[in-house]
Amino acid sequence: MANTAPDQAQAHGRFIRGSASKVRRVLDQIRGRSYREALILLEFMPYRSTGPITKVLRSAVANAEHNMGLDPGSLVITQASADMGPSLKRFRPRAQGRAYAIKKQTCHISIAVAPST
Repeated sequence: MANTAPDQAQAHGRFIRGSASKVRRVLDQIRGRSYREALILLEFMPYRSTGPITKVLRSAVANAEHNMGLDPGSLVITQASADMGPSLKRFRPRAQGRAYAIKKQTCHISIAVAPST
């Protein structure tokens, strides 16, 4: 993630199982929303990636609250991104003694929150 402003708190979730593209479709929905609104959206979305995203979001808000003394009710998600992580390489047996490679993708989630202005 790029440089953040001094009044922003951020959190990172690294090596999260799931593809970055599937995580990005959820992050696009919560970017720019307030903390409480984002939590409600994440709770009712039908995607598997909402669990780790909620965890990183709560961590970013906790960082803002404890390190910077900001009120959680006034926070807005300013930056939210997902980058590709390393792939776990696994193999499945196939017919006639062959092996089939399976790539299990991981991603890194970054979320920054700041007080609304």
